[in-house]
Amino acid sequence: MRRISTARRITATCFSKPLPLKRRIGCCFSENCTWGQRKRFSDGKVTVPFGRFLGYDRGEDGNLVINPEQAKLVRRIYGMFLLGKSTGQIAKILTDEGIPTPGGKAVWNTSCVRSILSNEKYKGDALLQKVYTTDFLTKKKKKNEGEVPQYYVRENHEAIISPDTFEAVQTIITAHKASKDHSYATSVFSGRIICGDCGGCFGSKIWHSNTKYRKAVWRCNHKFSGARKCATPTLTPDQIKKLFLHAANMVIDRREEFIAVYEDVLSRSLDTSALERELAELETEIKIAADMIESCIRENAHFAIDQDDYQTRYNQLAQRYDSIKSRYAHVTSQIQEKTSRRHCIEMHLRQLRERDLLTEFREEDWMTMADHMVVYSKDDIRVIFKDGTEIKAGLSDV
Repeated sequence: MRRISTARRITATCFSKPLPLKRRIGCCFSENCTWGQRKRFSDGKVTVPFGRFLGYDRGEDGNLVINPEQAKLVRRIYGMFLLGKSTGQIAKILTDEGIPTPGGKAVWNTSCVRSILSNEKYKGDALLQKVYTTDFLTKKKKKNEGEVPQYYVRENHEAIISPDTFEAVQTIITAHKASKDHSYATSVFSGRIICGDCGGCFGSKIWHSNTKYRKAVWRCNHKFSGARKCATPTLTPDQIKKLFLHAANMVIDRREEFIAVYEDVLSRSLDTSALERELAELETEIKIAADMIESCIRENAHFAIDQDDYQTRYNQLAQRYDSIKSRYAHVTSQIQEKTSRRHCIEMHLRQLRERDLLTEFREEDWMTMADHMVVYSKDDIRVIFKDGTEIKAGLSDV
């Protein structure tokens, strides 16, 4: 079901005194245009620059329709990222292969890849009014940083990327942003090994780089930068892999126990039926409030009425509309949060039911099953899975 939410409040303009007829007509026109835009986005009218938007064509109804060939490239980009490739590495691979960018250029850059990886339209949703027109005459546009409302439309069109995959990618992107360095560009572990002492990320270091004893290790990036030295141990890539395998196999071995717990959580804590019903009621209230505002503007445009009375009435209606929209946004956010959590658990359940014990480390397993690892000491290292399961292990276990 399509769901539309607003991400920002809408503030109505207030006049301190009655305006002359010419200015009143001009203000009515401007108000009408502004309200028309707001209503169009509120109704979920999605538009994109199809000529340079990878993966979709314009359908007969003006909405997004999957372009099968381009969709393969979108899925490949997501797949490469999940396998540990950085946005820079992906851009280089696509450039070297002679694949044109969505805009038809020969050279890909990291921002283009990052934009594809973070665009909600690939999972079937749409965030509207990311930019807005600051001047209707010059058509000058600006990135929307809260000046005007944004609307989020769920399940607007057919998805290229599953919600599970999209959320997994966003988790990795968030972890990358949290990393103080950018070593994540070369390893699947970067941004996902956390120091239990300072909360910082582990980074890859090279010991004895110019000798035959050269060795790669992972250590807290801030181990020696603070007033107090972090006591967390240094780990080798092989130890990290074995810790993950140990934790993953513990979960798989106890699958029936975990499955029972997860299914109870899905049926109780993550049920959204009540929220869905409230959302449907709010949609009706929003339509009524919108119709009343349009009627108010139309009346002022065609009849000579007191402008103080008009502005008071308009502001009251707009305030009511914003209040309903605010509640709508809150309920939608709750649904999205529970749905995202449900996706993670359902994906983990599918993996538990299908998996045999892991015999070797694979990057795909690490990226899709584990969320991160927290290192407290040699005897206390926690692997946190995407569904929230936490398994404690120590170096002595591996």
